[in-house]
Amino acid sequence: MKKLWLVYVLLIGIFLIYVLNYKLQANSTDAWETAGLRGNIEDKYVMVTFQIGIDYWKSVLKGFEDAAEELNVSVEYHGSTQHDANEQMTVLEQIIAKKPAGIAISAVNSKLLTETINKAVDSGIPVVLFDSGAPDSKAYSFLGTDNYNAGVEAARKMAELTGGKGEVAIITTPEQHNHQERTDGFSMTIRSEFPEMKVTAIKDGRGDQVASREAAEQLLTAYPQLDGIFATESNGGIGVAEAVEKMQGSRSLLKIISFDTDKGTLDLVKEGKIAATMAQGTWNMGYWSLTELFRLHRDLQEDSSAYDNNKPLPVPDKVDTGIDVVTRANVDNYYAK
Repeated sequence: MKKLWLVYVLLIGIFLIYVLNYKLQANSTDAWETAGLRGNIEDKYVMVTFQIGIDYWKSVLKGFEDAAEELNVSVEYHGSTQHDANEQMTVLEQIIAKKPAGIAISAVNSKLLTETINKAVDSGIPVVLFDSGAPDSKAYSFLGTDNYNAGVEAARKMAELTGGKGEVAIITTPEQHNHQERTDGFSMTIRSEFPEMKVTAIKDGRGDQVASREAAEQLLTAYPQLDGIFATESNGGIGVAEAVEKMQGSRSLLKIISFDTDKGTLDLVKEGKIAATMAQGTWNMGYWSLTELFRLHRDLQEDSSAYDNNKPLPVPDKVDTGIDVVTRANVDNYYAK
């Protein structure tokens, strides 16, 4: 009988602990919702990119999805299949028509996308830019690499690799704002800090591996004495490496600096065919883009004129998501786990 009584007491104790824990969890959830940190699963936020099949966007989307899970909202991912501003503009128009809770977009062409971005903002949809901006648009914030500074760091790494001497070239995507900033940072730093170095030529790689390889082949033919090539994006870096191996062989001393940490680029760094690549904080771009959109959407729901008349915004104008230099020495740390 005494043992049975102890069993009853134990069961009652377990039940009371369960009830207390349930109430604590409920109160915690209520507190989060009261603080405005939990949304409605029916609220849909959309990420828009270009060349949607490339590996680069996977980490950005993962950050976007992780934030959505924390905030209890829904997300979708769309974009142009090619490096094509008109296609991306069409995709964006279709999304605007569906009136999502917010849009995060990486603009393939800052000038051509500005009007459509403004249309979204004017219709009450909060928009933030990430990775590649459109500085003349009405988007509330830009989250991404300080691309000019990334170009500066790439130039200093190139100088380190070449002993601060020689001729170098750049393969970039001129109409894309972030690539132009990287190009400017690299060129200006070479000119101002390394008097024995010279940027001999700048070529358009169109954000494409084949086009970049062809551009590199033209450079190597016209300037066989080149000591280095800076490619402002990953497809470009891979294309340059292919051109160098084809025309100069695997023992070429020419130094290649690329951008981003897709597996193809990392493999070439590990093999020594690309000397270094610049790693961006891509997960941060996605995570904080959704976090900002959530805050903006909540405020605009409460008051559609919340940010009229130059009222202060609850999000920063710019967020620097960071840059690292990846070399053969630390490349293993950047493969997807």
